[in-house]
Amino acid sequence: MSSPELTVRGGAGGIEAELADLVTLARSSADLAEVLAATSAACHGLLLDPDLLASALLHPAGVARVQATLADALDGPRGLTVLAITFTARGVALEAAALAYEAADAALAELADDLHWAAGFLAPVTVPALLAGLAGGAVADPAGSTLAVVVFLDDPERWLTEHPGVVDAMANMAPGLAGALVPGLPWLGGGDVRAAAGRLGGFWPDGRPVVTRLPDDTSSAVITPPRGIADHLRALDARNTGTTRSGQDQIGVRVITHADGTTAYVVDIPGTRDWTLPGGGPNPATNDLGTSVRVLGGDATTRQAAVAEALRQAGASATDPVMLVGHSQGGMVAAQAAHDAGTAEFDFTVTHLITAGAPVARAGIPESVQVLALENATDVVPHLDGRANDDDPNVTTVTFDLQNGGIGPNHAIGDAYRVGARAVDRSEDSSIAAYRASADAFLVEPGEEATVVGQVYSVSRR
Repeated sequence: MSSPELTVRGGAGGIEAELADLVTLARSSADLAEVLAATSAACHGLLLDPDLLASALLHPAGVARVQATLADALDGPRGLTVLAITFTARGVALEAAALAYEAADAALAELADDLHWAAGFLAPVTVPALLAGLAGGAVADPAGSTLAVVVFLDDPERWLTEHPGVVDAMANMAPGLAGALVPGLPWLGGGDVRAAAGRLGGFWPDGRPVVTRLPDDTSSAVITPPRGIADHLRALDARNTGTTRSGQDQIGVRVITHADGTTAYVVDIPGTRDWTLPGGGPNPATNDLGTSVRVLGGDATTRQAAVAEALRQAGASATDPVMLVGHSQGGMVAAQAAHDAGTAEFDFTVTHLITAGAPVARAGIPESVQVLALENATDVVPHLDGRANDDDPNVTTVTFDLQNGGIGPNHAIGDAYRVGARAVDRSEDSSIAAYRASADAFLVEPGEEATVVGQVYSVSRR
């Protein structure tokens, strides 16, 4: 299979990173202005230095020239005082520009949510208008419209994977539509996808985690020291396979010990396996639909608590570096854990994330966490939160285009995301390279001696 082409957004080479550089330049300008102003103030004292004034009795013309030259150097058109004012103004302007860009981005994102909500709420009006427009297009171009309908009816699943923007539109319109159809019900509606999921998640009681250590995984996929991103996806796939075969939710904790004795922890979190609808008490399966909905709504779920307990049992301390690797729901849980890192909800130092096919744009991941988000362009799952990942300096989103013929195959770790990860390892993109460089605690250089212990934990809910 040929390597898919990559599209990279964000990270060290992204637009937001350039804005961060702009802020840094602004603060450097302010610091320089402060130094120039202090130097100018100190040098002004020399104009009235008693020794200089006393020497005027012996050489008045020379002293006058010294004072004139010094005054020009300090207060002239190119003097220190003018430079201090110039750099102060430059710093203020640069920082204001960066803040304005960030504020505009945030405002546009909020406006987009509002417009999508309105489109859903007004669906009884907008849908008939849309259908009328489609009918008009069919009259104007009957051959093209017929072909489009035939393509859709021939394989609607494949058609959806090639038009994933439809999922964005549906997800974003759903809160407004729910508010229109069922007014007054507090657990439906909401202003955006995250708010709506937070309300809807209340239908699934979450319970408490039960974490049981299983025999270590000694397969090569797990205990081979990871050289790149594909090795991490390979280990994640092994845990996903273990979950499938056992019928129970499994997460893995790989303990990497480097030659210098330093230790790092990598948690592998597979995706959703149980599609039980809400009803009754807590569902024993933590990798269920309820967890997906609750975590999309920003909830610190039982599954997140189980990851924390597994790390504790593995021997991780609050200061040890932790990488979370998650597919689908697993990536969502990882992102929420990163959001909660260092708090009572997840008292560990999360420094890195790798997500595969996960909707994490609304997770609010802090700047201290480096994120590599892998997305297949024909995978609809990353679109379920209705928003593209922000172009943040700490979030590198890598999109590749791999069509395997259906929703499941396009979302699979083995058939899709491991292929994309291998392409990432071959890439020389600056953002990808910066992420790899920052993740040295979780990657082992060729020739370096390191050991990996693959701990496995069964997770359930009570």
